[in-house]
Amino acid sequence: MAVDTAQSSELISAVALLGSAVVAVPIFKRLGLGSVLGYLVAGLVIGPSVLGLFRDPEAILGVAEFGVVLLLFVIGLELKPSRLWSLRKDIFGLGLAQVLICGALLMGAAVLWGAPPAVAFVAAAGLAMSSTAIVLQILEERGESNDPHGQRIFSILLFQDLAIVPILAILAVLAPIKEESGSNIPKVAIAIVAIVGVIAVGRYLLNPIFRILANARAREIMTAAALLVVLGAALALQAGGLSMAMGAFIAGVILSESTFRHELEADIEPFRGLLLGLFFLGVGMSIDLTLIARDWALILTIVAIFMAIKIAGVYAVARLFRSGRRDATRMALYLAQGGEFAFVIYSTALGVGLFDAVMSARLTAAVIASMALTPLAPIILKRILPPEAPSLDGIDIADGLNGAVLIIGFGRFGQVVSQALLSHGTDVSIIDADTDMIRAAARFGFKIYYGDGTRLDVLRAAGATDAKVIAVCVDDREAADKIVSIVKTEFPLTKLLVRSFDRGHTLDLIAAGVDYEIRETFESAMKFGEAALLALGVSENDTRDTLEAVRARDAERLQLQISGGLQAGRDLFKPQPTPLIPPKREARPLNEETAVVADSPEDPTPPG
Repeated sequence: MAVDTAQSSELISAVALLGSAVVAVPIFKRLGLGSVLGYLVAGLVIGPSVLGLFRDPEAILGVAEFGVVLLLFVIGLELKPSRLWSLRKDIFGLGLAQVLICGALLMGAAVLWGAPPAVAFVAAAGLAMSSTAIVLQILEERGESNDPHGQRIFSILLFQDLAIVPILAILAVLAPIKEESGSNIPKVAIAIVAIVGVIAVGRYLLNPIFRILANARAREIMTAAALLVVLGAALALQAGGLSMAMGAFIAGVILSESTFRHELEADIEPFRGLLLGLFFLGVGMSIDLTLIARDWALILTIVAIFMAIKIAGVYAVARLFRSGRRDATRMALYLAQGGEFAFVIYSTALGVGLFDAVMSARLTAAVIASMALTPLAPIILKRILPPEAPSLDGIDIADGLNGAVLIIGFGRFGQVVSQALLSHGTDVSIIDADTDMIRAAARFGFKIYYGDGTRLDVLRAAGATDAKVIAVCVDDREAADKIVSIVKTEFPLTKLLVRSFDRGHTLDLIAAGVDYEIRETFESAMKFGEAALLALGVSENDTRDTLEAVRARDAERLQLQISGGLQAGRDLFKPQPTPLIPPKREARPLNEETAVVADSPEDPTPPG
């Protein structure tokens, strides 16, 4: 009975973990606050401070730290050695400067607060670290990982992971009671051997082993092998006195050029996401509301002071290393919090007698509070940073154009449209609001002018007044509708051709009175269907007749939707059995709805 009770308790805990995440994360993402804050709040609710479903957050964090390990492995897989080498200046320049400058500023503040120099150093060392898991997750969610500021943030975080080793060594020196007085040379030698061993195994053994396992065609063994590589590398470097995350990162970098890289990433990804979420839940559970309620003023003061110092320090370092104001601001806010390694530093300091339990608890609470505030950084950035104006270096602005045809939008659709006109020798003017697209097109000999087609003054400058045809090829329904409205009002005699987003958009464009519209995927899908029929062995004549019948029925549906209303158009899409090659038939009146429905092919998706 006791065993059953224990199993039931563990099952309840597992359900509580999964349930809280499933409920909180979608809500917070829907509110634009990100998944990390959702995990933190969910952990707080089910933790000891609120519902008390979990009494030992440290046990959760102990397992969940593997999420950070797997995250670093996946990052390593995406960083080839050549790319990592290109980041060396940021890692050992920007990263080193951040740790030293922020650490010095924080230590000075702690000394002014009245802390002894040794205690001030330990406190500053922990607060100078930032949360690798939270920051990288936010960058990934926002698609900023490969942006210049994202790469620099990653470089700083990577150096912080490296810096934990000498910081822990300094703690041993500062400890009032030395447990050992031997030389550190053996430890350094063990660390070097561990790194060399991981590199050697990864370079010479892993690819042959994975090749053998792949030939065995046992997917679960490949997954087990991927986990073994990550955890084995993490264990090897931990045994050498380094961090587990660093071992996983090195293993990932080594395997980044392996032919099995993509399969390894696919195998690891589910475990990484689950364990990383568990890590954030554990951090949320660790928030001690009782301690915060008792010492809230002191803890909030610590949070405000150290985050302000880090923001100023990181911003100054970023500007010193020639980052722009926008990127420096992003870096400062993203890295303002404390990190996971602060827990390691403070627990070690407590163990060797540098800290007492109260100080360790207060600093740990301050770090957790700062981590909980970090997901708000993107929201703050959105408010304080104005929209970034595109750089127009080397780009001509639309002014005084007079082409017979004005093409608005030079994406995939506009590029194909322009080829027929240019090949015929037609005088064409092309405008686009995407500066990257304009520069890319220039490399292939296209002259594209910068201009926002939704503005009347830009349309006039682009020659809309004298153009015979205006072709709206933008990949944005709202923008297309706005352009159509302006053109029909200001240039009513100009032929207006528009790229339609879908069937509903087509109906709106027809109602607006455009001269020609086409659904962006309709013709390519028809050609694809033609190729499929021919691949099945259907004759060319029968294929042509089938496509003509499909086109005719589509036109009938469209006309009926225009004249009969939305519901009549929806009724046409009810699935009906239809032979592969429908028989030829006489044209019928468009108001015979039932006849049209009976002849309609199975097409349950009206928007297409």
